[in-house]
Formats: sequence, structure tokens, C-alpha cells
Amino acid sequence: MATTRAASAEDLPRLVELAELGLGELRPLRGGAIWWRREARPAPVEASLRAALEDPDQCVTVGLLAGYPAGYGVARVEALRGGDLIAVVDDLFTEPPFRGVGVGEAVMDALIAFARRRGCVGVDSLALPGDRETKNFFESFGLKARALLVHLSLEPEDGAPAGGPPRPTEP
Repeated sequence: MATTRAASAEDLPRLVELAELGLGELRPLRGGAIWWRREARPAPVEASLRAALEDPDQCVTVGLLAGYPAGYGVARVEALRGGDLIAVVDDLFTEPPFRGVGVGEAVMDALIAFARRRGCVGVDSLALPGDRETKNFFESFGLKARALLVHLSLEPEDGAPAGGPPRPTEP
């Protein structure tokens, strides 16, 4: 059975390893290149995770299977206009061999419990387009899309012209 506990500085080497696995998994996906440059855990990963561990407005949780740290999650509290708080799940990763056995679910439960304790009005996270497994995972906890972020790349891909498809002309 999967369990969780609060992460500590002693967990940092394993947290870095898991974070880097997660970053490497998401970066090549559709939307991953910009996600990596904008929303992903900042480099150096060790320093940003250490800062998260020391920040009382963040929750860093280790997911354990038979005592082995098989996953982790990080949520932070963010103030909304008007003073309400929202929890943002920035990291949630389970090592592939340990998926489907409740590690990610246990971590997500711990992050939601953190959000409730802090009096947050909701929990946000991000799933890349086409990553149905992540979308379905979040939906199983009641998270629903509340916005769609769209993007036009102005960088050439594999020799293609930048700027997307030609715009239709007006009559």
C-alpha cells in the first residue's frame, strides 16, 4: 500500500532524481518545450527543491511504496485577487515502474489535504495537450479544465517557416 510523508532535506537527492525524470518525460511532449521554459521547475533543480522544502507556503510530499520513495509532489499556496488562496500543484511525478499502484494518488491526496489545511478555495495544476493519462488522473480527483491556454510558436520547427499557417485575407 502506498503512503506519503513530508519530504525533508535528507530526501533531496531522491527528489532531484525524480524531478529530473519528470522533466525529461514531459519536455518532448506537445507543448513541453514552452512548458519547460515557462512553468517547469526552475534549474538548478536541487536549489529550487531546497527552497520549496524551506518555504512554509509549499508542501513537498514523498510517495512511498513499501518504504521506497517512488514519487513526489510539490504544491504551493498562491494569493488570488481579493485575498483568497489557491493551491498550485507544480510537481507530481511517480517513477514509471510504480505507476498504477496508488503512489500518485496518495501524493495527490496529501497535496489536497495541504490545500484544505491552508484554507485554499481550490487546487490548480497543468496537463500538457494530449497527455490523457495525466488529464484523467487529475479528473479522478475532481479537477476540471477551467481555461485553455493556446500558443503560437514563432520559432521554426525542422525548417518550417515560423508563425503558423497563413492568415486568411479579408474580403
